[in-house]
Amino acid sequence: MRRIRALTAVRGLFRTHPVVTLVGPRQCGKTTLALDLARGPGFKGGPVTRFDLEDPLDLARLQNPRLALEGLEGLVIIDEVQRIPELFPLLRVLVDQHRKGRRFLVLGSASGDLLRQSSESLAGRAAMFELTPFSHHEVVGLDRLWLRGGYPRAWLARTDPDAFVWLAQYVNTFLERDVPGFGVRVPAVALRRFWMMLAHVHGQVLKLSELGRALGSDHKTVAHYADLLTSTFMVRQLQPWFANVSKRQVKAPKLYFRDPGLLHCLLGITSREQLDVHPQVGASWEGFALEAVIRELGLSGTECFFWATHAHAELDLFTHLHGRPYGFELKRTDAPKVTASMRIALEDLKLEHLFVIFPGARTYPLAERITALGLGLLEKKLRALTD
Repeated sequence: MRRIRALTAVRGLFRTHPVVTLVGPRQCGKTTLALDLARGPGFKGGPVTRFDLEDPLDLARLQNPRLALEGLEGLVIIDEVQRIPELFPLLRVLVDQHRKGRRFLVLGSASGDLLRQSSESLAGRAAMFELTPFSHHEVVGLDRLWLRGGYPRAWLARTDPDAFVWLAQYVNTFLERDVPGFGVRVPAVALRRFWMMLAHVHGQVLKLSELGRALGSDHKTVAHYADLLTSTFMVRQLQPWFANVSKRQVKAPKLYFRDPGLLHCLLGITSREQLDVHPQVGASWEGFALEAVIRELGLSGTECFFWATHAHAELDLFTHLHGRPYGFELKRTDAPKVTASMRIALEDLKLEHLFVIFPGARTYPLAERITALGLGLLEKKLRALTD
């Protein structure tokens, strides 16, 4: 499955930058995308060299990294770069040699340290692109995507049970191998317990003290665990927006699992029948729709917010597009209606427009500056907002 939108975006970044850093969770398709890029326009027929830093042979090739990289031409792919973060200063030196036609595609599975290394060492020379698991615009079948999530091997599995066997193994591998591989010393048992606890507060305001008491840890430890799962693309901490209003506003972030398949795996959901009757079904769909809107609009994590007051007025997603404020409410209902909370958000946040995202493929006006928009029409209807 060729990911045309992502390929186009990365090619565009290479037109202006000699280094592109491709980040995203494990097994989301970064290596496949890199190889597709090498076979396409701009690189096809030229030399391509790949280093996989999980391969002991490639690690040995990079024992003397300058000697290994300096003479290369064409596209140089370095996979799982977070294993040798000291490569970033060397890449700056190599880029400044201005060797004609040489480009570096750097792949990594952890965002925090990788972003810092890249921004500090390659300022002005590198562009960042985040690749997610499959999105709504890349596959046919939103119900299947909601249940299984977008990791390619889960999505492409022959049956739902096969998909969830793979997802369970993914969780085990992440906890037992990937986290230690990132250089993080967190007990796998404690992180698993915390991860499962988060599954039950998906879509809610993150209350570190309550989670800490349940886990038998202090709030600083819980915050560290949450930040670890955020930096490895497992969860999203959606930050609150503070409007200039007299109302008391919520100040803690909301937490969402970024892939619904992983959420369902940790909740013990393995079929659509189980999902439809589960207490978390509404929160699950809200998180699924949230990620779809964020990806369709091409928003970074620093551009996405929610808004809520202690008087229970709230907005699920708030952002600025072309300098204008927009809001999104996410409702798992067949027939969304205008609520008092929506009208308060529309007025207090001075929204240009408020979209109520719901299942299906219909769209119709609900009120002035409020439109009901089916999830199946996101790509068609929201694309104009980003042009």
